[in-house]
Amino acid sequence: MAGEVAGEVREQALDPEREARRRAALLQIRQYGDPALKLRANDVSEFDEELARLAERMRLLMHEANGVGLAANQIGILRRMAVIHSGGEDGEPVAVVNPRVLERSEETAVDDEGCLSLQGVLLPVERAVGVTLEAHDVRGERLVLALEGLAARVAQHELDHLDGVLILDRTTPEARREALAVLRPRL
Repeated sequence: MAGEVAGEVREQALDPEREARRRAALLQIRQYGDPALKLRANDVSEFDEELARLAERMRLLMHEANGVGLAANQIGILRRMAVIHSGGEDGEPVAVVNPRVLERSEETAVDDEGCLSLQGVLLPVERAVGVTLEAHDVRGERLVLALEGLAARVAQHELDHLDGVLILDRTTPEARREALAVLRPRL
């Protein structure tokens, strides 16, 4: 997993058009200091066309921003939905509605994570290396995803967002202080 982080793929040399699209997408994603990032999202009860459109918008934003996951509250919508790269065969991100962890592996690993809502910081975060996630798709059909490695890390990161928890809350005190020194001047 070296070189990749949850919520953000390491910066690559992007052509000017791609970089412009990335910056435009990031403008639509709430940044550190926005109160929506610290709020718990509400359960989704209606699986309708509006929810499907929201999922598609989130997939597009995540892709344009070079992310690997995005929670609805990162775009100011307090609904329990996220899009994640699940490591599936087709490589397409999956929308998970009302997700919850059924099982976590006992094995954990610490790795650097970035976040589309905390631009410019990477923080060491300990996560389970495998999780079994239960959720619904945008049509309300039950999903069970067995995730490992980066996909498991991304899912845990996005579920934290849905609970109002940031990587700043999951890292070491020293790493948190260093990250806040970068983030606070932007407020």
